[in-house]
Amino acid sequence: MDLGIEGRSALVLGGSQGLGLACAKALAEAGVRVAVNGRDAQRAEQAARSLGAHAVAVAGDVSVPAERERVMQQARQHLGPVTILVTNAGGPPPGPVEGHERDVWLKALETNMLAALDFAVMVLPDMKSDGFGRIVNVTSFTVREPYANMGLATGVRAGLTGAMSSLAQEVAGLGITVNNILPGLMDTGALVRVYAAQSKREGITQEEAKARMAASVPMGRLGTADDFGPVCAFLCSKHAAYMTGQNVTVDGGLVRSLL
Repeated sequence: MDLGIEGRSALVLGGSQGLGLACAKALAEAGVRVAVNGRDAQRAEQAARSLGAHAVAVAGDVSVPAERERVMQQARQHLGPVTILVTNAGGPPPGPVEGHERDVWLKALETNMLAALDFAVMVLPDMKSDGFGRIVNVTSFTVREPYANMGLATGVRAGLTGAMSSLAQEVAGLGITVNNILPGLMDTGALVRVYAAQSKREGITQEEAKARMAASVPMGRLGTADDFGPVCAFLCSKHAAYMTGQNVTVDGGLVRSLL
């Protein structure tokens, strides 16, 4: 299927590994010129090289406010106007709500909420000028179905979901869409931290914790990056022009909610 976005420019935050890289790969395969962001410059360069000649690396820690504008400037220097933005960042640490100090909450807000909002605001002028824009935020299935010991991640991402929902309404008439993808239990480094903590807390091996997670999914397996990237590319495509303000869950049937 021709996604109708060949030649466009995209910035993928947290795109040097895991689900972010899966999104960058799917966009590159659709002919999009991609700027891959990551904190580790070497890893970002390797990721960009793996995507081909039309991808570049823009290293920087977007959890640090001062770094965000520099990353955006680098992306524009390499690619020109950016009309596709994918926001993604590693999840905050798991644990009970009462176990997180104030500074941990503030860091999570910067990393998983405010960074995405800042970049959305920065790309809007390019999108408005073009009459086309796609903003896709990678959040979590826990926004739809909260889990114990995930209050930090759920809390800040729920805040992001609310703010992005308002933004979707504000720009809907300008050819700009704003949607969220909610990954379920995906076999990435982020999930390793979760089941490692679970194994320590419950006195079981990490392999047992991982197997238990996989068994909880109706499809009987953890998700992969290849299950995820194409969904992101579709939301960025011309075919998703009438979808905005949506939360698309990619979870193998894990979330049992009706809506």
